[in-house]
Amino acid sequence: MTDWLASPFLGLIQGLGEFLPISSSGHLVLAQALIGLKKPELLFDLILHVATLGAICYFYRASLLTLLLELRLLPLALVSPAKMSAYFRLRPDFRLGLLIIIGSIPTGIIGLLFHDYFETLFASTGAVGFALLATAIFLTATRWAQPTKATTLRGLTIKIALAIGLIQGLAIIPGLSRSGLTIGLGILLGLEPALSARFSFLLSIPAILGGFLLTLNKSLATSFNSWEILAGFLVAAITGYLALCLLVRVIKPGRLIYFAPWCALVGLVAIFSHFCG
Repeated sequence: MTDWLASPFLGLIQGLGEFLPISSSGHLVLAQALIGLKKPELLFDLILHVATLGAICYFYRASLLTLLLELRLLPLALVSPAKMSAYFRLRPDFRLGLLIIIGSIPTGIIGLLFHDYFETLFASTGAVGFALLATAIFLTATRWAQPTKATTLRGLTIKIALAIGLIQGLAIIPGLSRSGLTIGLGILLGLEPALSARFSFLLSIPAILGGFLLTLNKSLATSFNSWEILAGFLVAAITGYLALCLLVRVIKPGRLIYFAPWCALVGLVAIFSHFCG
């Protein structure tokens, strides 16, 4: 596949895979191997992730503005435990913003400690295959989630935020679906699916920004030229926005399992090609 077709093709995969629970990073690794790229395109992958970050920010633009306005109260709350408790209980958007910060802590720790190791997995289709199988198993487990207990932000607790942040950190591994793991864990912990999806995607914003900053410290190159990068970026942003619009409308209890067979199939093909190809 020529580069001018390869870049929008990879952008399409990123746009769909970032929001559908199938692992965009895992599919990008496999797609790059399929079209004959010799080395992992880490810089190009990062640019595609920034494109889907833009889709998230645009989709949740009203929520983000409200969160930023609410978090102006954080310095005052930090010096007054009474105010912190009151804001956390009585101001839902302050609560959400604070929980995004708290949930980002385990993600950041995992990223700082293991980023370099996880990055080496991008060169292994076998590792991606096993991770996709793990994703399939996890998505299947959500089928037996208990009936929803938390339908409002009051049900989103510090423990749940930390747990989702922890599993998001593990999803740096290519093949582990960030959206699948974080939304699925929220559902397993009793969150209403739409609330779990909202928290998951808002929580991804600092994670993607953090990954971007970590990667900027490295001298990475890409085989794509500027126009090809732009094409991939635009396709990823547009398809990502459309995929996000679709997912938040159809997400229901038990439906994540629908994506498990695809992850299992692609995972098995990746493992077979790695060891027998």
